[in-house]
Formats: sequence, structure tokens, C-alpha cells
Amino acid sequence: MLTREDDVDAHKLHAKGWTISAIARHLGHDRKTIRAYLRGDRVAGERARSSDDPFDRFVDYVAARLAEDPHLWATTLLDELEALGFEQSYQTLTRQIRNRGLRPACEACRPAKGRAVAVIDHPPGEETQWDWVELPDPPAAWGWGATAHLFVGALSHSSKWRGRLAESEDQAHVIDGLDRVARELGGLSDVWRFDRTATVCHPATGKITASFAAVVKHYGVGFVTCPARHGNRKGVVEKAIHTAAQRWWRTLGDDVTVEEAQASLDRLCATKFDMRITVIDGIRASVSEHAQRERLRTVPVAPFPATITAERRVTANGRVAYRGNFYSVPPELHHSAVTVTARLGDPHIDIATADGIVIARHRLAGDGLGAVIAEHRHVTALNSAALAGFNNDTPHRPKVRIPPGPAACAAAAVLRGESDHDDGGVVIDLSVYAKAAHERNTLP
Repeated sequence: MLTREDDVDAHKLHAKGWTISAIARHLGHDRKTIRAYLRGDRVAGERARSSDDPFDRFVDYVAARLAEDPHLWATTLLDELEALGFEQSYQTLTRQIRNRGLRPACEACRPAKGRAVAVIDHPPGEETQWDWVELPDPPAAWGWGATAHLFVGALSHSSKWRGRLAESEDQAHVIDGLDRVARELGGLSDVWRFDRTATVCHPATGKITASFAAVVKHYGVGFVTCPARHGNRKGVVEKAIHTAAQRWWRTLGDDVTVEEAQASLDRLCATKFDMRITVIDGIRASVSEHAQRERLRTVPVAPFPATITAERRVTANGRVAYRGNFYSVPPELHHSAVTVTARLGDPHIDIATADGIVIARHRLAGDGLGAVIAEHRHVTALNSAALAGFNNDTPHRPKVRIPPGPAACAAAAVLRGESDHDDGGVVIDLSVYAKAAHERNTLP
């Protein structure tokens, strides 16, 4: 067998006019070997088999079966081959399939990685990409369970993005995130692009739902979804999600509130991500400077009137926490579950019991202010309930003599056997018996 270096030397010397015998003597190999390499009968670096490959007669069948079913398991194929006389091992079968390239790639299931890709042109102001990301292990004080949810929107041209934390991924939180992020991005693009999620479209067809169509018409934008199995059309927002997970969520502390976490994300976007230098259309500038060239329309003054509901538990002092503020309820509901209802654009929130009875209505305070909004009657009732729990009796002295009382003495007498029965403390008058005996002994 010739090495690749000897094979190169052999072809070089043959091109110079050397004879095969001279090349063989120079390289120290047989003339038939040199002739085979020069004619291309053998490949450098591959040793010629001394016998026929027993797998050769099964190649046509394996190639045909894998062309029919690219996902056919090798173990299933081995079962079929054993019935046809295949005597080699499973490892040999998989090695032959791999080395010979017998399994074709399934285009329908082939991922985007490794494919040829084309850069999609995004003119300024044309498109905003939206997507959810689940962030694992949020701080326990949030009470959100195992995952937090971040709704991210990114301008396709300039790559400027913002995100909003949310308790869930329902449609109401989608609408709230759309309104808030669109205002932070500076306005509305021509179209909004989404994945095929059930909150905005029918996943099977990608057609918009009736409820979300009203939202899109309210903001006056177009609606598009990614084609099936073509999620790489949202590369801008996907990169923003990757950045949020690695540069922000990964280093978030355990002692921050939801509002503090949101503020830290907004601050990081403004001071770091918007300052990133990129080249777009031959212009080298920061993301914020590219974003100024986006042709965005003004967001409507009032958001779409979606209704957000959140489950909460009343604290011991009759307070309900919602978005960084506390709202009062009647004190008898302490430690009970309530539902907070907030309609986007409405300056008030309603708090209802588990049965749906509204028990309080408060003016909505700004997120994360730490304000306590309490009605006067709730404060008065809480003070009355707290005062009612006090005991005005003189407290017991730790060093005092208290001998056994009558009840304890009577119980002790019963235990000592000094009373045959427990008559409940009833005393029998014996004068009744004396009178009856006197009348019996008196003659008429």
C-alpha cells in the first residue's frame, strides 16, 4: 500500500517521464503496485482487500431499503438481512452504512444546520419578530414555579430588541407584551412575525385566530407566521433570546423581585446591547443608531383591552401583591386565594374571591413602586380584628399558690374510692325517710 506522500511522488515522477520500473526502485515498491496506483485502480491510504467483502452482495438491498425509508432502524434492517443470509454483526452493518453513505438525508426532517442559507433582506421598518423563551429556575420568592417566561420582540433591520417578563404565555400576556415592547422599541413596523403558536394562530395551518385578528387590526400591522419547519426565518429574535439567557438570566441573583429583574434587563439593553456596533447596508454604526432609521409608526394611545388574570394569596395583614404593589382586601380573607383582574388600559384592578365575587376595586399603581393601596374601611376592619384578638384579663403570675379546688378534690375522692358513684353533686335529704318511718309507726 502506498501512502499519500508516495502516491504524490509516483505521479510526479511519472509526469517527468520516469519509467514504472525506475519509480518502483526509487520508492521501494513492486512494479504492479506502482502501475495500479498510476492507473487509478487503487487509492492511496486504503489497503486492498485480500478477499472479497462479504457485505458487497447486500449493498443493493440495503441501499434500496434506506432509500424507501430513511428512518429505518439498523436493528430492523439487521433482522431482514439475517433472513437473507447476513452473518456479520450489528456494528459491522452500521459501519458499512456509514462508510458507504447508504442512508440518504431526509429533506423533510433535515435541520437548518449544515444547509445552504440565504440572507433575508429586511428593509427598515418592515418587520418585528416575536417569540417566547422559558427561563428555568426563577427566584422562589416570585412564586412562578419551575420556569419564568420572557416575551421578546426584535426589529429585523436594526436588531434592536426588548423583553417583558410574564407569569404565563396566554394570549392576554402576549398582548400586554406586544404593547409594552412596541412602545419601548419606538413604534410599530409594517408586519409582525410569529411562530405557529396557538395563542396567535392555528398551528396546523398558520392562519390567524379570530381573537388575535382583532388585536392586529387594533394596532394596524400585518401578520405573518414562519412556514412549517422554517423557524430560522426568525434569526434576529432567536439571537436576542440567546443573549438574554446567557448575559442576563444566567447571572440574575436570587434576592431580586420581578420588577427589579425587569429593570435590570431594560438597563442592560439600553447600555450594552443597543451600543453594539454593526454594519448594515454598508453603514457602520451602533444598534441604536440603526434603529433611528427604522420607519416605525406610532403606537395607539390605548392598548388593546385584553384582560389579565393572576392568582394570588392574601397575606396575614389583608394585602394582595400585584406587580410590585400591595392592595387591601377585607381582613377576614387572610391566607385565602383570590383572583386579580386587570384590563389593559383601565386604571383600576378588581380583586375577586374564588367564587368570582368582587370584593375590592383599587386604582392601579405603577409597577414596582412598592406602594400600599388600602381602602379606609379595610384599614378600620383590620384594626378592629387585631384589637379583638387582645385579652384584657390580668396575666397569670409565674410564682403563685393555687391549691386543688372543689372539683379537683371531688375527682380525687372518686379516684381514692371514697365515693361509690358519681351522683353529679346531688345531695339527698334524709329527713324524707325519717318522716315516712314515723308515719308508719303511728297508730291511726
